[in-house]
Amino acid sequence: MHKKTITLYLFFLIITGHHIFAQSNLITNIPNRQTINLNGKWQYIIDPYETGFYDYRYTERPANDKDAYWNSDVPTNKTDKIEHGYSDKYTLKVPGDWNSQDPKFLYYEGTVWYKKSFDFSKKHNGKIYLHFGAVNYKADVYLNGTKLGSHKGGFTPFNFEVAATLLQEKNNRLVVKVDNKRSKDEVPTLNTDWWNYGGITRDVNLVLLPDSYIQDYSIQLSKAALNTTNKTIEGWIKTNSSSNDLITVEIPALKIKEQIVATGDSTAFKLNVPGVKLWSPQNPTLYKVIISNKNDRTEDKIGFRNVEVNGDQVWLNGKRVFFRGICIHEEIPNGMRRATNYKDAVYLLGQAKQLNANMVRLAHYPHNENMTRVADSLGLLVWSEIPVYWTIDFGSAEVLAKAKTQLNEMITRDRNRASIIIWSVGNETPPGEKRLAFMSALATNAKALDSTRIIAAALENFGVNGELVVRDELGAFTDIIAVNQYIGWYGGLPDNCRKVKWAKNAKPMFFSETGAEAVGKLYGDSATRWTEEFQEWYYKEQVAMFKRMPDNFLGVSPWILNDFRSPRRNNPVTQEGWNNKGLFDQKGRKKKAFYVVKAYYDEMEKKENN
Repeated sequence: MHKKTITLYLFFLIITGHHIFAQSNLITNIPNRQTINLNGKWQYIIDPYETGFYDYRYTERPANDKDAYWNSDVPTNKTDKIEHGYSDKYTLKVPGDWNSQDPKFLYYEGTVWYKKSFDFSKKHNGKIYLHFGAVNYKADVYLNGTKLGSHKGGFTPFNFEVAATLLQEKNNRLVVKVDNKRSKDEVPTLNTDWWNYGGITRDVNLVLLPDSYIQDYSIQLSKAALNTTNKTIEGWIKTNSSSNDLITVEIPALKIKEQIVATGDSTAFKLNVPGVKLWSPQNPTLYKVIISNKNDRTEDKIGFRNVEVNGDQVWLNGKRVFFRGICIHEEIPNGMRRATNYKDAVYLLGQAKQLNANMVRLAHYPHNENMTRVADSLGLLVWSEIPVYWTIDFGSAEVLAKAKTQLNEMITRDRNRASIIIWSVGNETPPGEKRLAFMSALATNAKALDSTRIIAAALENFGVNGELVVRDELGAFTDIIAVNQYIGWYGGLPDNCRKVKWAKNAKPMFFSETGAEAVGKLYGDSATRWTEEFQEWYYKEQVAMFKRMPDNFLGVSPWILNDFRSPRRNNPVTQEGWNNKGLFDQKGRKKKAFYVVKAYYDEMEKKENN
């Protein structure tokens, strides 16, 4: 095991007690690996008292305890007493949230045990990993009665190596204890403004690899060569071996085929790529990239582009870019469920394209990998974020470690997606000394993990001193000043925007949120809250304010694309568990405000093209 891996492993043991947490050697590019898919119907047991995990003294059950829910529920003889059982009478779809699959789960927060039986051919002689796209929130994973480990974090991938001796030809028993209870010392914490969808919400796969395999890689356009005809790409390739292996990098469309001698488990490289077409919203060119060694081969579709802050502007491929954005939750509103698959990603990002957006803020957590891959193909710029939200325990080293782990897992999974140009370390966190230390550490860590992208956080602390000024000290650690503002919704009326003048910052300034609620198809005059006309007025006043912004104004991502579920929203007439700030309503219909934002985006696109 690599020294760094050992260090991380021991660190997790220290902060989590005796639990073995998911391995740090995360395998990437799962969609293009050899896999055995374990999606489909899984049997389940609801366990609010965690009886399958603890005995009546609330002590964790020993591994061979017959009443532990990770062990077999089949009696060995007629006198055998087993007090649990899995049945096809109780099944849940994976991937999927449990809340939308049965009314009894709607508000459920607690433990559900999932079980999947599968066969496995012993013909494979290499490495085997069990990979989860995401489980919300804590997962304890058992295979044939043996605990593989645990993972915390509801929106990031994890995997465990599986010993071949642990697998059997027939009726393997995979059991996952899923616990979505909210907690003060987790990320996110107790207090959020979205539905706490529980379950195995993303794909589950057995990943079949040779003994020596390509684990991870980073391939980027070199900044230094951006303005030359002889462009280069650079990056690194990580294998699970430190031998002097020969690694081949191929880009067939560019007639590139180069061999690199591995100098360790991670090897840097640089290649000339004359004639490369740069990825952009206008031309989202993707190239097939093949990476191989003598035992392994993986391919990906990668776009090459450059994003950077230049003074008080953001440049994409050497030209100023204006963000015509929209915020998105990972939710299908007319199904009241978590978005889970490729079709869902096409639907949500297709809505963004209808708005003429060129950018999406995937709030407030890393979304499904389908979203970033579809964004690559559609030419949508992406803001990707970890769920450091509102009132995290900023004084806790353990919570900071959890946030850093999620940040690392997000960046590791998606570092080769051209669409992602912003890594965000959090949303609307309250200023203070502990918070600044916590958040600045995350920003510094993000930059260390990936220096090729913009680092941001959604701020909210601004005040009046002749002009509106963003006062948040965290802005000193981010590449842009992104701020959430709801002038005319939270306090006052929309025409308050007419009195506002924003000060010019030294950095690019972006409105990461703005919005007002409207119940779909509730009509009235513009002064009546909750009507579509009020929301329409709100955006008309906002657009007029956007046009008066200083010239460092980078753009806006309104809150939000679709109405979404939230237990915080309890007005029995106008909310009933919904946040109705969407430009599309609960049934997927466009509200009047949609057309106000689209008209502004059409105008800004026309200016950009002239």
